[in-house]
Amino acid sequence: MDENNDGRHRQIQFANQEDKQEFSKFPTKAGRRSLSRSISQSSTDSYSSAASYTDSSDDESSPREKNQANTKGNSDFCVKNIKQAEFGRREIEIAEQDMSALMALRKRAQGEKPLAGAKIVGCTHITAQTAVLVETLVALGAQCRWTACNIYSTQNEVAAALAESGVAVFAWKGESEDDFWWCIDRCVNTEGWQANMILDDGGDLTHWVYKKYPNVFKKTQGIVEESVTGVHRLYQLSKAGKLCVPAMNVNDSVTKQKFDNLYCCRESILDGLKRTTDVMFGGKQVVVCGYGEVGKGCCMALKALGAIVCITEIDPICALQGCMDGFRVVKLNEVIRSMDMVITCTGNKNVVSREQLDRMKNGCIVCNMGHSNTEIDVASLRTPELTWERVRSQVDHVIWPDGKRVILLAEGRLLNLSCSTVPSFVLSITATTQALALIELYNAPEGRYKQDVYLLPKKMDEYVASLHLPNFDAHLTELSDEQAKYMGLNKNGPFKPNYYRY
Repeated sequence: MDENNDGRHRQIQFANQEDKQEFSKFPTKAGRRSLSRSISQSSTDSYSSAASYTDSSDDESSPREKNQANTKGNSDFCVKNIKQAEFGRREIEIAEQDMSALMALRKRAQGEKPLAGAKIVGCTHITAQTAVLVETLVALGAQCRWTACNIYSTQNEVAAALAESGVAVFAWKGESEDDFWWCIDRCVNTEGWQANMILDDGGDLTHWVYKKYPNVFKKTQGIVEESVTGVHRLYQLSKAGKLCVPAMNVNDSVTKQKFDNLYCCRESILDGLKRTTDVMFGGKQVVVCGYGEVGKGCCMALKALGAIVCITEIDPICALQGCMDGFRVVKLNEVIRSMDMVITCTGNKNVVSREQLDRMKNGCIVCNMGHSNTEIDVASLRTPELTWERVRSQVDHVIWPDGKRVILLAEGRLLNLSCSTVPSFVLSITATTQALALIELYNAPEGRYKQDVYLLPKKMDEYVASLHLPNFDAHLTELSDEQAKYMGLNKNGPFKPNYYRY
């Protein structure tokens, strides 16, 4: 259950009748979306494309009530509108241009079909970039059934394009909690088809199969998981002796941590803030809570545009890194009154408390770039004395009795993934890692992987990176035999030990 939701549903006050009418358009808890955080944590760590061609609000009817079929007469899917497939196909084609590694993987492995016979059930964000991954898996021989790991993340036209191509997709933007689990079940529970591989983001699919379909779970050849939350769940299962299949922890692979977290956030933090608030960064006082890979990327970008950035940290090593990079390390309470922006990047709970929100100055922008939506105590803001005004999609004014306004973005959920998009090139790195992890687990000889959680082999991490180097016309230096012997390395890698931190 949600740690931030104490079960008391307080009435939200509206500035005028028009706001109340506008707010009423949002589905209620009864069978639809709720303002409070979903029971499924990963399903509400929002990831929605602001650039998506279509808007789910155009048609309020539930896809579950529609009878749809693609042009081939296949109806084994449930999307918002299958007629949007043409627009989704165009978005996928754009993504393919910057996901050359996956396209190269298709060419290199298409002949031998390393995933022939694989029946993959996936639960990830359904975006144009994910579609490139799914269609790569199909090109490599797999059969796929797919659903969304997040109730806000699906690009409806992309889901339609996948359904048109023959992939069984069950997802649409703005699902209710009931819809979310119904879609997962439809992917798993289908006559004449049984999954033998799982690709998950958040652990909800894995949890559902483990609880509802234990026989399917036991016969699965492998699980690939890419999120902090999902990996944590897998380690819990393993520790309890209940993980009866091998699993690959992609989240902690070098290519995911260093690129998806650092470089992705360096670009997308600015994108999300600009789209939602049109803010100018020059001269703004900003505090970034957490100086891990995500925090480093955010600070780098904000500093480059002239923001005056300070950081908070609990870890002396990360704090010292911040000092060496030119940032002042502070306690949030000491600077909260003077900040123009507060950005959380910790993955922790209640990093920004109600007491700190009360002390913020008028117009302060508050947002989260961390993994989950627990970092800002948003639940404490849903009280009768505060007024909420919806400014635009994913942007709210929270107004105090004295007239002070705080600008809250994405209701405390992931800013970049809720309010903007993530660069296709970065997602290509993560998606290629996922594809190779599936290939590795599916083709591994019996006994190589036991019933445990494994990190991606170092050699595979290096291979993912090498596939992306041609984009930059980068040419690697090769070791001579003498140099390789001197260093104790194989000329073809791996080049670093597992403990190397990059």
